[in-house]
Amino acid sequence: MCGIGGWIENNSRMRERFGVLNKMSDTLARRGPDENGIYVNGDTALIHRRLTVIDPENGKQPMAASHKGVTFVIVYNGELYNTDELRNELKSKGFHFRGHSDTEVVLKAYIHFGESCAERLNGIFAFAIFRSDTRTVFLCRDRIGVKPLFYYEYDGGLVFGSEIKTLLASKVVKPRIDESGLCEIFFLGPARTPSNGIFKGVKELLPGECAVYDSCKLDCRKYFSIEAREHTDSESETIEKTRYLLTDAIERQLISDVPMCFFLSGGLDSSIIVQTASRYRKERKLGKTITYSVEYDDNKKFFKRSKFQPNADFEYISMMVKSADTKHNEIILDNYQLVDALSDSVLARDLPGYVDVDSSLLLFCREIKQNYTVALSGECADELFGGYPWYHNRDILFEDCFPWSRSQKIRGFILKDGILPRGEEYVRQKYLDTIRSAPKLKTDTKLEARMREMFYLNFYWFMQCLLERKDRCSMYNGLEVRVPFCDYRLVEYAYNMPWSLKAYGGREKGIVRKAFEDILPKEIAWRKKSPYPKTHNPIYFNECVLRVRNILKKKNIFTELLNKKAVESIIQSPDKITEPWYGQLMKAPQILAYIIELDIWFEKYNVEIE
Repeated sequence: MCGIGGWIENNSRMRERFGVLNKMSDTLARRGPDENGIYVNGDTALIHRRLTVIDPENGKQPMAASHKGVTFVIVYNGELYNTDELRNELKSKGFHFRGHSDTEVVLKAYIHFGESCAERLNGIFAFAIFRSDTRTVFLCRDRIGVKPLFYYEYDGGLVFGSEIKTLLASKVVKPRIDESGLCEIFFLGPARTPSNGIFKGVKELLPGECAVYDSCKLDCRKYFSIEAREHTDSESETIEKTRYLLTDAIERQLISDVPMCFFLSGGLDSSIIVQTASRYRKERKLGKTITYSVEYDDNKKFFKRSKFQPNADFEYISMMVKSADTKHNEIILDNYQLVDALSDSVLARDLPGYVDVDSSLLLFCREIKQNYTVALSGECADELFGGYPWYHNRDILFEDCFPWSRSQKIRGFILKDGILPRGEEYVRQKYLDTIRSAPKLKTDTKLEARMREMFYLNFYWFMQCLLERKDRCSMYNGLEVRVPFCDYRLVEYAYNMPWSLKAYGGREKGIVRKAFEDILPKEIAWRKKSPYPKTHNPIYFNECVLRVRNILKKKNIFTELLNKKAVESIIQSPDKITEPWYGQLMKAPQILAYIIELDIWFEKYNVEIE
């Protein structure tokens, strides 16, 4: 994994801008701490920061290749999981390779197939390729949107990068937000509209989108979209294919030239990955499988059961460690550090985010990075296979709104009267735009049609928020985290699977449970879903209260938006917050943490409001 950036400006001389280009590169140093490089050709510059995972010697970037008198140069961030198949195909076409890096395969796939190379890639990636004859730049992002690629188009130029901070470092992009940006932050956050980069004019390539910058114009197109198709497999065939697709995805992602480990929560998803990987490694005598879990100071003492979090993870983790025979490490996080890390979480995302869910992952990855560079995680099974409560509660399922943020009252409540009066209308339109775009079959029942809408809502909103969290918090520490459930073949299969099969046995992710029940302890295969662990220690809430009260004493662009009495009422009566701000667990402590992150963001990024 790496960080990439670039700048094209008509009739400019990029060699005169090396100072700025280096500053842009510096913003990506955490994503790529091992090597850096800048390629300049007239009015075009490409930037790369490398995190070395595959082929240390022959994978250096920017990487160039010549073909029929034309020079092609790539900057690439990601991992390709069908490298060998694609390399062999290209060899049969007469191409030669100097190493075994996936970067070289992507570059030569573009040379041979042109823009259609995107449709042949199975992986998580974002890349840019410059060609010398047409002086065009091709941009591409993976089908699922695991790897980011932001851009800003202006009169005569384009600047792009793996993170928003890279664009800001060019000084072409200003840290300005308008009413739309404020609605995103206050009424949709920590999610954001697909392609919306919050700062005015900043956009992001959509999942499955590519673009060509030619003659001062960026032309974007979708090369991958989820399609509605008839599911013709029987029950037994569906179980078998689900197992095959996920097992194949996991095994493809076990390739690395550097040490690898695995996240283990004791839940279904991470346990499947760990057990599959452990078996694979034992068969090939690759050594002990290394696992990591996260916990918080005194969490066992303060843990409270709820319908969303019915049991703690530790006993299931122990069970899984024994079953898969792993060498396990538990990282215990300090609650004061958890609040302190809200600042780094904002810097990692360039935006206010998922508060303690972000900061805990950031600290967790920081510890893992001391010994490992690559990890695998069970992210995204819930969105694809109906793991969340809102898939199963019929009252919520058919509510005409985002199921993880059903009411915007608390969001409007913390703002002064008259601030963003159209916030709820803004959210409503985003919701409607999404469900209307969900492809369906004429034969779909009312339930199946709604499940397709729910899939689309979760895929393009909730899942993207979690993928953004996973990418930024891990790459902020120079740790590559792979997500096997995001294999596009599994996504396509899940979209068209009838609900009766997906919810096999009437259970969340029932088909996945059934497909892997024979390799897991029964208690884990059929364990009720439990979300990412959060702190239950009152220290966290109390520390958030102290910091928010200090914020409320300030007089600045951010606090002028707040209804300070309303914020104080949350502090005084946290139990009155019954509807989560976002997701299942983002209640009073997390709302206060979000206010802390907003304050950090406005200050650190010198945000201006138009």
